[in-house]
Amino acid sequence: MDRSPPSASTSARLPFRARSRAFLTHPRWGVLSRSMAAIFGGYALAAVTSVFCAVALPGERGQTVLTGMLVAIVVAACAALWAFATRTALRAWTGIVLPTLLLAVIARTLGAWA
Repeated sequence: MDRSPPSASTSARLPFRARSRAFLTHPRWGVLSRSMAAIFGGYALAAVTSVFCAVALPGERGQTVLTGMLVAIVVAACAALWAFATRTALRAWTGIVLPTLLLAVIARTLGAWA
């Protein structure tokens, strides 16, 4: 049995659909997706968390804004950890987008972005 890696001529014999499927299932796309979730999703979650804390916490406005900004730094770090700790990239995106949307809806009902 030949255990040599497939050559370029082997991939040329595959139909286009099979080659594109193999291209998109390559692990680098999962890493890229998780990186985008950590960077952009984490930023969005941190921004919405900051706004949520500013409108939801009791106290002086300046103090709640500062508290929200400090909490947002921790949330951004946790979002980055979450993006790479989950089993799939879809779960990483889901775990970042759903809390972002939930906090945005609650902050909007409390009077943010009015």
